Amino acid sequence: MTQPNLVPIPELYVSAESAQKLKLEAGNMPSWDLTQRQICDLELLMNGGFHPLKGFLTEADYNGVLDDMHLTSGALWPMPINLDVSQDFADRIEPGQDIALRDQEGVILAILSVTDKWSPDKSREAEKVFGADDLAHPSVNYLHNVAGPVYLGGPITGIQQPTHYDFRGRRDTPNELRAYFRKLGWHRIVAFQTRNPLHRAHQELTFRAAREAQANLLIHPVVGMTKPGDVDHFTRVRCYEAVLDKYPQATTHLSLLNLAMRMGGPREAVWHGIIRRNHGLTHMIVGRDHAGPGKNSQGEDFYGPYEAQDLFRKYQDEIGVQMVDFKQMVYVQERAQYEPADEVEEGATVLNISGTELRRRLREGLEIPEWFSFPEVVQQLRRTSPPRGKQGFTVFFTGLSGSGKSTIANALMVKLMEMGGRPVTLLDGDVVRKHLSSELGFSKEHRDINIKRIGFVASEITKNGGIAICAPIAPYTATRRAVREMVEAGGAFVEVHVATSLEECERRDRKGLYRLAREGKIKEFTGISDPYEEPLNPELRVETESVDVDHCAHQVLLKLEGMGLIGLK
Repeated sequence: MTQPNLVPIPELYVSAESAQKLKLEAGNMPSWDLTQRQICDLELLMNGGFHPLKGFLTEADYNGVLDDMHLTSGALWPMPINLDVSQDFADRIEPGQDIALRDQEGVILAILSVTDKWSPDKSREAEKVFGADDLAHPSVNYLHNVAGPVYLGGPITGIQQPTHYDFRGRRDTPNELRAYFRKLGWHRIVAFQTRNPLHRAHQELTFRAAREAQANLLIHPVVGMTKPGDVDHFTRVRCYEAVLDKYPQATTHLSLLNLAMRMGGPREAVWHGIIRRNHGLTHMIVGRDHAGPGKNSQGEDFYGPYEAQDLFRKYQDEIGVQMVDFKQMVYVQERAQYEPADEVEEGATVLNISGTELRRRLREGLEIPEWFSFPEVVQQLRRTSPPRGKQGFTVFFTGLSGSGKSTIANALMVKLMEMGGRPVTLLDGDVVRKHLSSELGFSKEHRDINIKRIGFVASEITKNGGIAICAPIAPYTATRRAVREMVEAGGAFVEVHVATSLEECERRDRKGLYRLAREGKIKEFTGISDPYEEPLNPELRVETESVDVDHCAHQVLLKLEGMGLIGLK
């Protein structure tokens, strides 16, 4: 008898013949261009990775997931999977309609038969799913500042899977993995979930987990969306491939999972377990602070270190996958080997390098010892994380109109060009408005679009090793955060708050804009009729009152030198 984890799992795709017919019909339907996260969700809905879901959650199922992690059918499901859309699009759609779901090139991937449409209470969702309505959590920030305000639910008819041009031989659907396990005769398989490169401690951990479970090993890294600031998946997969020969070939397989993580800690661990069950796995390693997003607004961890393991253990029978506890592995110098931290005797010399320390060593070009990582992995990391002095970066000035941003930015540009070494581009607010955003007004929506355009250009300059200097007003915290995330994917982001007071800005105002704003002749003017949200933790805050421009620009240079981005010597 074939084991249940190896038999085919239901998919939501129609036959190739039906798909061709549906594509023609879908051409006349209202269509929604999917975001990157929605494409990840849709792919796992269609290929069975999110079984037993048959589409995006209805409102009743959504409420069940929030309240007690169960669908109306009684099945365990911990994470809301909904199609969030704009208010404008939602106004044109009613339950009973079909809509075409397209990728970012306009290719129709599926049809959604809309059964439900509602505006969720996002603060409630944040509290229930992530444990806190705290914007320091990346998914709570996404929920409030990126996701659309209206949710659509209903069953999916799959037409074709999203196209991936990278690592195609490493991407397996649940049924492809199940067939692979059947072919090799694997009956017990333990999954290692990761969003980081593999170092020696991970190798020792996975060896021990496989031995403990008496199982074969599937290295199953997430290559969809992870936490902002993580190592990009191209680099990570090259790292995995570089060390695959360190594992016994007959008992280990590498497969990539196109999942959009939520960094949801305990609930995320349960979700990962269900997804691994659907891929044919029988066991899963659950780590210390599994899928933790880091610190909250009070500087404390969002979740306790073993909360994820506790919740997984509670629902293990419903998940259908056995948990293998993560043993934190540490390097014992006297024995030159990795051992579980709780088994090391007192007095032994334990060596460890944190993720923060690893990034510092990469940034500063320092040695990374072989006891910590494999030379092949370090080589790949150095390719995409060169020392700070060779990286591109963005200096992002923000402040009120008349604060002196543009003047300091110009002075900084000249000083950096005088030093040489990297191309420097100034993206001044007025200049960008003329060349990139001439059609935009000054509403909050249009100002956000303008800042995101500046951020996109800055991120491209940074990614390609140049220096971008930006000097918009950028009054909104969420938009500045979005720009930071764009830029930090390719280099450093240095936020400089030009903290000139409103009174001083008005006094300097040669164009009379503040006076016109106070008279009501200019609407939505930052500082008068529209708010300016001061940065709480900029890399640098400069005061311009009673200080000359050269001194302010030099303060920025000293900060850049302190961060290792430039050398003043």
